[in-house]
Amino acid sequence: MTDLPLTARTRVRRLPHHQVTDRTALYDVIDGALAATIALVRDDRPVALPIGIARDGDDLLLHGSTGSDFFRRIAAGTPVCITVTHLMGLKYARSLFDSSMRYRCAVVHGVASVVPPEEKEAALLVLSEHLMPGRSEDVRPMTARELAATMVLRIPLVEASVKDNAGSVVEEDDDGEDRAVWAGTLPLRWVADEPRTSAQTHPGTRVPDSVRRAAARVATTGTA
Repeated sequence: MTDLPLTARTRVRRLPHHQVTDRTALYDVIDGALAATIALVRDDRPVALPIGIARDGDDLLLHGSTGSDFFRRIAAGTPVCITVTHLMGLKYARSLFDSSMRYRCAVVHGVASVVPPEEKEAALLVLSEHLMPGRSEDVRPMTARELAATMVLRIPLVEASVKDNAGSVVEEDDDGEDRAVWAGTLPLRWVADEPRTSAQTHPGTRVPDSVRRAAARVATTGTA
């Protein structure tokens, strides 16, 4: 797959010059995120929930409880819309009207398929390695009961849009605004605090390298 096709759902209408159709840009937005918002229409009402995500090639992976009505509806073929956003800064213009945000976001439309039982554990490891790299080596393997209680869904990254205004300007030449009023950008980024050991962990237990690597990833990228 190469460029993202423009459809009635993916074409950006507001400030379309910020739309990016390069598929690698979509992957970059997804790979730099730990969570997304998934929305669907349930009983004639819109519903949106936060979820953990990971990319597996040209597909998006997500997981939830087999007992969840929300996920059961998705598994049954209810169309979904998934949004991933990286907020990168606040734009302080010389008027409230022109003030805005700097961000990169992706919107994915699609219908999910259920990952079959024989592929479920591998898919969950893909999710785990994205969310908590190396953690699977620190803990016990998943049990058959845990696998049976978990639903893994795969959504093809076929119909999606990316909008990137991270480089948008705060002011225009000759816009008539008063230059004595401060204008500029307040950059924003994620920061990881020091790990907090749980109360029931044996005293002196070392924080594993996997947690340190996760913190280092946030420090390096400034995203989550």
